[in-house]
Amino acid sequence: MNSSCLENESAVEHAPGHAIIAEMLAQAGIAINGCQPFDIRVVDPRFYRRVLQQGSLGLGESYMDGWWECERLDIFFQRALRAGLEHRLPRGWRDILYVLAARLVNLQSLRRARRVGERHYDLGNDLFEAMLDPHMQYSCGYWKDASTLEEAQEAKLKLICDKLRLAPGMHLLDIGCGWGGLAAYAARHYGVSVTGVTISRQQLQLAQQRCAGLDVDIRLQDYRHLHLQADRIASVGMFEHVGPRNYSAYFEIAARNLKPDGLFLLHTCGSKQTDARVDPWTEKYIFPNGCLPSVHHIAQASEPYWLMEDWHNFGADYDLTLMAWLQRFVQAWPQLAANYSERFYRMFSYYLCACAGAFRARDLQLWQVLFSRHGVEGGLRVAR
Repeated sequence: MNSSCLENESAVEHAPGHAIIAEMLAQAGIAINGCQPFDIRVVDPRFYRRVLQQGSLGLGESYMDGWWECERLDIFFQRALRAGLEHRLPRGWRDILYVLAARLVNLQSLRRARRVGERHYDLGNDLFEAMLDPHMQYSCGYWKDASTLEEAQEAKLKLICDKLRLAPGMHLLDIGCGWGGLAAYAARHYGVSVTGVTISRQQLQLAQQRCAGLDVDIRLQDYRHLHLQADRIASVGMFEHVGPRNYSAYFEIAARNLKPDGLFLLHTCGSKQTDARVDPWTEKYIFPNGCLPSVHHIAQASEPYWLMEDWHNFGADYDLTLMAWLQRFVQAWPQLAANYSERFYRMFSYYLCACAGAFRARDLQLWQVLFSRHGVEGGLRVAR
């Protein structure tokens, strides 16, 4: 350890709660005011009490307020989650109330569903255009044979289309179509017509522009209002906003909108545990009313309507995707800064790093699940 590290160590202010937080972090090999890139540097001693009182929410908000710094937040979260520190943080009253509400109230009802569109996806197309690839894919790329974000996202789009066995003349329904990247790719490369639905007005406008001249219909519509007979259905990065109280209805609606011999691909982040717990910081600042499904959630809700043909986990690829987004976000910040605050910068970079660390720690998963209505005769040789 060099002399500057020793000086930092000796200069730590022993504020109330310091010893408890220091002991907790030490279990993950993280030091306070240490010299490793994943160590934290406490700027405001109120940080300790805030984290002890508010848990994850206090940790995130105190970072947004500049009370602590960390050179490599992604590694900080990877180590913290690997050590299980999230189970030692106190559950604040906001967290407890959310769990109770999720059990008693439909937090993803029709009335509430537009909140995530307004709060997150409508942040600004300038932000997402700067951060994402040319296909505007705000979901995990497929890095099996890719070395850049562009290659990984195009590989993901091809993987989805190949798994669905798209062919010219088919009708694809894209539930949660985002900025129309999959719709445009499928129409151009596979000769299909596409109906895409989103609840974000910002996404709608840009998707319609990007799909102009193609056999693509983009609508501002909730999935519960769909009445189609598609040959294929894809839903990418949308199921995270459906909520446990709506899972069964979601799968029933998808089945109702698909021809009997059709295929349905669900691409979703997932939780390794089955519960209604949601990170309170993420719920407040990033994805209001969001909830990650578990394997049990999906299996139980889909069973009455679907036969599962394939289940593919490539969650480790989300780490690479998120870090690529972070790099682009940081590089674009000088141009974005005029439209967003410094606190937003800290919030958004914290979000990207926390998610990258969680996927790297394998605390979060990414699944593609392929369903048929009655089972494909002879089975499927599913693309990888």
